Amino acid sequence: MKTKELLYQNKKISYRISGSGKPVFLIHGFGEESDVWKHQEAHLQHSFQLIIPDLPGSGKSEMIDDMTMEGMAETIHAILHEEKIDICTMIGHSMGGYITLAFAEKYWNHLNAFGLFHSSAFADSEEKKGVRKKGIEFINQHGAFEFLKTATPNFFAPATKETNPELIEQQIATLHNFLAPHLVSYYEGMMARPDRTAVLQNAAVPVLFVMGKYDVAVPMEDGLKQCYLPEKSYIHILPNAGHMGMLEEPEESNRILENFLSDLS
Repeated sequence: MKTKELLYQNKKISYRISGSGKPVFLIHGFGEESDVWKHQEAHLQHSFQLIIPDLPGSGKSEMIDDMTMEGMAETIHAILHEEKIDICTMIGHSMGGYITLAFAEKYWNHLNAFGLFHSSAFADSEEKKGVRKKGIEFINQHGAFEFLKTATPNFFAPATKETNPELIEQQIATLHNFLAPHLVSYYEGMMARPDRTAVLQNAAVPVLFVMGKYDVAVPMEDGLKQCYLPEKSYIHILPNAGHMGMLEEPEESNRILENFLSDLS
């Protein structure tokens, strides 16, 4: 495993490269760092080259001027260019899926497949925007960590909260490095993103959908409404997961990803 740094528009973007083989990008979501993929990294690096960035404003990466989904997709493109990668697979969790869709819309020629892991091509509804605006008020009033500490348990399935509360505590313990402006910029970027169901409809490559049965952030119903759009879809439902399947059902998540990536070969 190598940790590398790219200077993008005079801002540091950090990413890890593990393993060797066909390149696969794993893009984390809101209020997460690249380590959220730790189980998948440990499993998949034996068969694939994994590129796992800290998104701007997360982990060791600095905020950039354009913190929209499109702006952050440009940082992923910069990593591709830096590593001289022409074709890759991209899997995005939650907000990482929104960034993956923005990337696929502009740089489709660099993708042989992509995946939405607890994510959606739909734009925010007015109701969702209202929830995010309240979140911004809370962040500005109480700070980033207090917000994440309050919000994170909601991303896990009821059974996880009951039988494995330590998992949630472990995840919360990783969230001390976020600053309020970072989280606010993510929320503003997510609220501004357009509907990208056309990216799915026009996809000339396979698309993976992974949904959590108990996901309240990106409900399973939303995933089921769009997974028929691509010409070729791989559809999986994690029966015991909320929004954090890679942590709640790591072995099943690993199996799904390995099978999808192996099929591309």
